[in-house]
Amino acid sequence: MNATLTSPLPAAAISETTKPEWVRLPAPGGRCRFTGLSRSTLNELTIAGSANDGVPPVKSVVLRKRGALRGIRLINFDSLMGYLATLS
Repeated sequence: MNATLTSPLPAAAISETTKPEWVRLPAPGGRCRFTGLSRSTLNELTIAGSANDGVPPVKSVVLRKRGALRGIRLINFDSLMGYLATLS
Protein backbone atom coordinates (compact mmCIF):
# COMPACT_ATOMS: atom_id res chain seq x y z
CA MET A 1 0.00 0.00 0.00
CA ASN A 2 1.49 3.30 -1.07
CA ALA A 3 0.36 6.39 0.83
CA THR A 4 0.26 9.51 -1.31
CA LEU A 5 1.56 12.68 0.23
CA THR A 6 -0.19 15.81 -0.93
CA SER A 7 0.96 19.33 -0.38
CA PRO A 8 -1.38 21.57 1.58
CA LEU A 9 -3.60 23.95 -0.34
CA PRO A 10 -2.27 27.51 -0.50
CA ALA A 11 -4.17 29.93 1.72
CA ALA A 12 -5.31 31.88 -1.35
CA ALA A 13 -7.02 28.76 -2.69
CA ILE A 14 -9.31 28.52 0.36
CA SER A 15 -12.08 31.06 -0.06
CA GLU A 16 -15.21 31.58 2.02
CA THR A 17 -17.24 29.59 -0.52
CA THR A 18 -14.90 26.59 -0.56
CA LYS A 19 -13.88 26.69 3.11
CA PRO A 20 -15.21 23.64 4.98
CA GLU A 21 -16.87 23.89 8.36
CA TRP A 22 -15.52 20.50 9.46
CA VAL A 23 -12.47 18.50 8.36
CA ARG A 24 -12.22 14.74 8.74
CA LEU A 25 -9.01 13.20 10.04
CA PRO A 26 -6.84 11.92 7.18
CA ALA A 27 -6.31 8.19 6.72
CA PRO A 28 -3.46 6.62 8.72
CA GLY A 29 -0.17 7.65 7.10
CA GLY A 30 -1.91 10.52 5.29
CA ARG A 31 -1.84 14.26 5.76
CA CYS A 32 -4.53 16.94 5.99
CA ARG A 33 -5.16 18.41 2.55
CA PHE A 34 -5.63 21.91 3.98
CA THR A 35 -2.72 22.16 6.43
CA GLY A 36 -0.35 19.31 5.60
CA LEU A 37 -0.43 18.18 9.24
CA SER A 38 -0.21 14.47 9.97
CA ARG A 39 -3.04 12.45 11.52
CA SER A 40 -1.10 12.05 14.78
CA THR A 41 -0.45 15.80 15.04
CA LEU A 42 -4.14 16.54 14.48
CA ASN A 43 -5.02 13.98 17.16
CA GLU A 44 -2.64 15.70 19.61
CA LEU A 45 -4.36 19.01 18.92
CA THR A 46 -7.90 17.67 19.34
CA ILE A 47 -7.78 14.95 22.00
CA ALA A 48 -7.14 15.77 25.66
CA GLY A 49 -3.87 14.19 26.74
CA SER A 50 -0.34 14.74 27.98
CA ALA A 51 0.68 16.48 24.73
CA ASN A 52 -1.67 19.39 25.51
CA ASP A 53 -1.93 19.18 29.33
CA GLY A 54 -5.45 17.79 29.10
CA VAL A 55 -6.86 20.84 27.28
CA PRO A 56 -7.06 20.40 23.51
CA PRO A 57 -6.51 23.73 21.72
CA VAL A 58 -8.62 22.75 18.68
CA LYS A 59 -12.34 21.92 18.79
CA SER A 60 -13.53 18.58 17.44
CA VAL A 61 -16.46 16.20 17.69
CA VAL A 62 -16.80 12.44 17.32
CA LEU A 63 -19.71 10.94 15.42
CA ARG A 64 -20.51 7.41 16.47
CA LYS A 65 -23.49 5.14 16.59
CA ARG A 66 -24.98 4.28 19.94
CA GLY A 67 -22.91 1.59 21.65
CA ALA A 68 -20.07 1.82 19.12
CA LEU A 69 -16.49 2.02 20.36
CA ARG A 70 -15.19 3.83 17.30
CA GLY A 71 -16.42 6.82 15.40
CA ILE A 72 -15.43 9.56 12.99
CA ARG A 73 -13.53 12.54 14.39
CA LEU A 74 -14.42 15.84 12.74
CA ILE A 75 -12.22 18.89 13.38
CA ASN A 76 -13.64 22.40 13.36
CA PHE A 77 -11.80 24.13 10.49
CA ASP A 78 -12.00 27.67 11.93
CA SER A 79 -10.70 26.44 15.30
CA LEU A 80 -7.78 24.65 13.62
CA MET A 81 -6.84 27.66 11.49
CA GLY A 82 -7.23 30.01 14.46
CA TYR A 83 -4.87 27.90 16.53
CA LEU A 84 -2.30 27.73 13.75
CA ALA A 85 -2.48 31.52 13.35
CA THR A 86 -1.54 31.97 17.01
CA LEU A 87 1.70 30.07 16.41
CA SER A 88 3.14 32.63 14.00
